[in-house]
Amino acid sequence: MGLEYLRTITFILVIATLVQMVEIVLKKVSPQMYQALGVFLPLITTNCAVLGVAILALGIPDSTLLKAMVFAFSNALGFGLAIIIFSSIREQLELIDVPKGMQGVPISLLVAGLLSMAFMGFAGMV
Repeated sequence: MGLEYLRTITFILVIATLVQMVEIVLKKVSPQMYQALGVFLPLITTNCAVLGVAILALGIPDSTLLKAMVFAFSNALGFGLAIIIFSSIREQLELIDVPKGMQGVPISLLVAGLLSMAFMGFAGMV
């Protein structure tokens, strides 16, 4: 059907959903284990980004090991840059007066959308 471009998004959604289900089950079945895992359980979701890069690297036309490694390294740098920028913006948001209706998730989603539009400017550079 020509929907190959949805493969990575579907993969990420499946992993994120499974991690959330495991989190909910752990919270109900074993609260001690849930607290012991703490922040590390949601971090499992970020592993899907690593696997997503591997899947995308396989789709490079005329792929060689060097091309795949450069692609993966570039993706890691880009992801790291995005995370650093997003965390610094969130830190700044803690210091300013944000309207009550925009505090928390709404302002984070707005910032994420603006940041994604900023990074779209890098599309097609290579």
